[in-house]
Amino acid sequence: MSKIVIIMGSKADLEWSARIAKAAESLGVATVMRIASAHKVPLKCLEIIKAYEKEQAVFITVAGRSNALSGFSDAQTHCPVIACPPYGDKFAGTDIYSSLRMPSGVAPLVVLEPDNAALAAAKIIGLNDMNVRKKVMAFQEAQRQKLENDNNELL
Repeated sequence: MSKIVIIMGSKADLEWSARIAKAAESLGVATVMRIASAHKVPLKCLEIIKAYEKEQAVFITVAGRSNALSGFSDAQTHCPVIACPPYGDKFAGTDIYSSLRMPSGVAPLVVLEPDNAALAAAKIIGLNDMNVRKKVMAFQEAQRQKLENDNNELL
């Protein structure tokens, strides 16, 4: 069974990562959270990636400021990597550029909202896991139904 491995750059990213984990678990996907900075402990980061890629994991990286974690992780694995950097207005949003601008041959996906990062990972996992796919489809239908209900309240 595939899982989402959330790699945080530091413990400061725990609250953001917990939001991802909660959303993933509501879609039937198991999560694991680990801490390893690509800047400070790259060998530990590599060790985590190599251990979990054997399980066909989807990695979600959570690191702000200079986000080397997402690019480093993506360059080290054949598994999908989704960057979900915590953002704020401290740098007027420009800190997300380090998640968007990658060198050639390095292609982590970037999803800014924790719930949406979990949904993207669940969709990837759902390609091979019918139970997860059904939960994703049910979630999408509930979203559509909510909009229909909201619209009908206006009539």
